Amino acid sequence: MRQALLAVIALLSVPACNSRDTATTRAASTSPDTSSAPALNGPSAPAIALPPTTKWDLDPENSSVEFTCKHVFSNVRGMFKKPSGTVMLDEATPANSKVNATIDASSITTGVDERDTHLKSPDFFDVAKYPAITFVSTNVTKSSATSYSVTGNLTMHGVTKPVTLTVTASAPFKHAGGIRRGIEATTSVNRKDFGLVWDYPGEGPGIVVGDNIKITIDAELMLQPEPGKGG
Repeated sequence: MRQALLAVIALLSVPACNSRDTATTRAASTSPDTSSAPALNGPSAPAIALPPTTKWDLDPENSSVEFTCKHVFSNVRGMFKKPSGTVMLDEATPANSKVNATIDASSITTGVDERDTHLKSPDFFDVAKYPAITFVSTNVTKSSATSYSVTGNLTMHGVTKPVTLTVTASAPFKHAGGIRRGIEATTSVNRKDFGLVWDYPGEGPGIVVGDNIKITIDAELMLQPEPGKGG
């Protein structure tokens, strides 16, 4: 009788064990298999070899020029959309590098139609008379593999003044069938140096519209083929 009872218990325990094993196997099989997933230009991706001198075009679809201006005690932010430009980068002799950029002044937006219309008027950018804002470099220095200082002439509202951009660049990466780099450049200017002198009547200078304008350029650069070579 005792042996028969033990046999029954053993038989009843088999399905329970099998169900646990099956559940464990099923859980393991639903876990993602990352062993064959490719690395997408992460820290472990191999460096991309480039010639010492390269030419890049700015991708307007993935670039913008943003600015921040004080309004009394708060910040107002705006943007110029789809800038264009070229970069010739000489890694061996950075001083030989060249940067040219153009901004459509009428593309300015702060998210408020009334304010944008005022900014486009003769009180500020006067975009009908001065449709383009341009930057042409005069000197480039390199402090690290990803850090540069670019001095050049900024022309805005018919006035040209020297400015210096602090530039941080990503390592080259592959995207959309080509090689690209991302950059961030920062600087600040006094708007009144460029003839943008309007102030709100009765509020005092630089109160409603701050004089110091912080500028940040976010851009994606696309490597261009070497002369005589295909893409």
